[in-house]
Amino acid sequence: MPTIKSSYLGNLRTESEHLQSGVKILTDAPVDNNGKGEAFSPTDLVASALGSCMITIMGIVANRDSVSLEGLTWEVTKIMKASPRKISEIIVDFHWDSPVTDPVMIKKLKNAAKTCPVALSLDPEIKQTLKFNF
Repeated sequence: MPTIKSSYLGNLRTESEHLQSGVKILTDAPVDNNGKGEAFSPTDLVASALGSCMITIMGIVANRDSVSLEGLTWEVTKIMKASPRKISEIIVDFHWDSPVTDPVMIKKLKNAAKTCPVALSLDPEIKQTLKFNF
C-alpha cells in the first residue's frame, strides 16, 4: 500500500499527501532554479528530513532512559553543488539550553543522531556536518 500520493500542480509545484494522516505538503522549485521559492524545495525536504530523523531517534533513546529533550532545537543548512546540481552538504546545528550533563547520555544522543535511517540512507558523497551545542 502506498505511503504518499502526489500530484503536479503546474508551475514547478507539487502537492504530496501522507495517506495515513491526510497531512499535505507543497514543494516549489527554488528561485535559483526557475521557481518561485514559495515552499520547501524537494532538496529542502531532504535536508529537513535529516534533522527531523536525527531528533526522532535521539528522542527514542532519551525516552528509554527517561530523559526529556524539551528545549532542544536545531537549524539545518543545505549547500548545493552547481554541476551536477545536487546537495553537497547538510549542516545540522543542534541547540539545547537545558541539556543533560551525563557524558554517557550525551554520547548516546550523538550516536543516535549519526545513525538515524535518513543519515544512513543518504549518498556518502553528501557531507553531513553535525554541531552539538550542548
